[in-house]
Amino acid sequence: MNKALTVFTLFAAASLPLTAAAYKVVDVANGGTITGKVNFSGTDPAPKIYAITKDTDACGTGDREIDFVRVTNGALNDTVVYLKKVKSGKDFSADINNLEVNQKKCGFIPFLSVMKNKDKLAVHNSDPVLHNIHTYELIGKARKTVFNISQPPELTVIKKTVKLKRGAAMKLECDAHDFMHGYVFVAKNPYFAVVKEDGSFVIDNVPPGNYKIAAWHGLLGEQKGKVTVDAGGKTSIDFTFKGR
Repeated sequence: MNKALTVFTLFAAASLPLTAAAYKVVDVANGGTITGKVNFSGTDPAPKIYAITKDTDACGTGDREIDFVRVTNGALNDTVVYLKKVKSGKDFSADINNLEVNQKKCGFIPFLSVMKNKDKLAVHNSDPVLHNIHTYELIGKARKTVFNISQPPELTVIKKTVKLKRGAAMKLECDAHDFMHGYVFVAKNPYFAVVKEDGSFVIDNVPPGNYKIAAWHGLLGEQKGKVTVDAGGKTSIDFTFKGR
């Protein structure tokens, strides 16, 4: 091989994108636990009001309220706390498999759900009207279409593989009904927890080590932190989101 070709080959190899190693399930010996609470301070924003202007037999009449920021006694609901860039550890819980989101009475049920990255999302249409499921990868303040599919009543279920590269979650919307909104957190490892109504969370069986941790909310974005988990130990971290 001549020198020019050798240089070109090395340059081409160096230019190839690096593929992140897949998460590996291993036995966790003497794992630790992370606990905490997600709080909200300031004025709780009022629900957003949308006028229902079409398909009223299926969708209802009048206005639709979407409470994007639900606060219960100072705790922020609809929030997921998760560890970033965990390479190996416990297996995913079985109840995260085969996520199904239902479009019923022109709303997404549930409003917030969780699935595994690179898994399939099943979207049902339980309404006798056309919906258009449009999903967006949330990347900071930006968003990027994941899939955008028209779903008439006779197309009861669609299934799409979801693979997010940069974002941690997706926004769900219906291009046929502007009052339909929902979120899906897309887990890249099993170390996450949806907060309870009181804002508390527990992430267990964590391999000892230092981690970056984040609390994610669909509208308010992320709060970030760092935790150290000792073998068999417990550590705590709280997050506080502020009203805009």
